[in-house]
Amino acid sequence: MTKSSDMVVLRSLLFVFDIENTIDEAREEIIVSKDVNSDTELRELFDCLLKPDFLVFKSHEREWFIEKISFYLEKGSSFDEIFSKMTTYFDDDVKDQHRFMRILLSCLSRYHSEAVQQS
Repeated sequence: MTKSSDMVVLRSLLFVFDIENTIDEAREEIIVSKDVNSDTELRELFDCLLKPDFLVFKSHEREWFIEKISFYLEKGSSFDEIFSKMTTYFDDDVKDQHRFMRILLSCLSRYHSEAVQQS
């Protein structure tokens, strides 16, 4: 898979935050109530809205997301392809894409570990 197609798949993971996602006022309120540039609030947002969707994936699919994000972070890649093509309900722009992705990776790794322990 190419980097471009990887980024499309990674962007799909964040679709829960996209304006093009179906209208859900409660979800929208949660998103706008959080500061995406605050580590703590970003984790809370992921825990509330992303975790349930992520846990639906099979174990190998969850591992793919974790491995790809780790790879691109270690490589120092730009995540512009994700953030520039996504219109979100976030009140602010993501100031540090790498920080955002590191927190995402941390949360996804935690969700996956919890799921593996429960199975």
